[in-house]
Amino acid sequence: MILELMAILGSGTFFSAALYISLAQHPATLACGVSVGGRFFPPMYNRAAPMQITLALVGFLAGIASWYLNSNFLWLAGALFLISVVPITLIIIKPVNDILLSPDNDPESPATEVLLRRWGQGIACEQL
Repeated sequence: MILELMAILGSGTFFSAALYISLAQHPATLACGVSVGGRFFPPMYNRAAPMQITLALVGFLAGIASWYLNSNFLWLAGALFLISVVPITLIIIKPVNDILLSPDNDPESPATEVLLRRWGQGIACEQL
């Protein structure tokens, strides 16, 4: 029972944080202008990323353990669905993150605005 609660808490909190960032925080930051968005992104990312990684791992590992102990395929499906965000993030979003987090990035440049908008859409920077 505790593993199931950990899986639900980890995945639910991960989802809630991602939803908040996607629907509220990031659009509001962009509405404040590229200067605010470009300066806000690095400290926000440096605080949010470890939390999101931890929540994804806790939800995934507890989901796998729940599946193993209960033989209920839904726990495995949920765990795999949750951990699928890792390769998506590494392949699609990380290239944009790397540029936005670079000390050489000008937080007020038009290129930063394009990157911030792409980040919100989850589109790889190679498509710029």
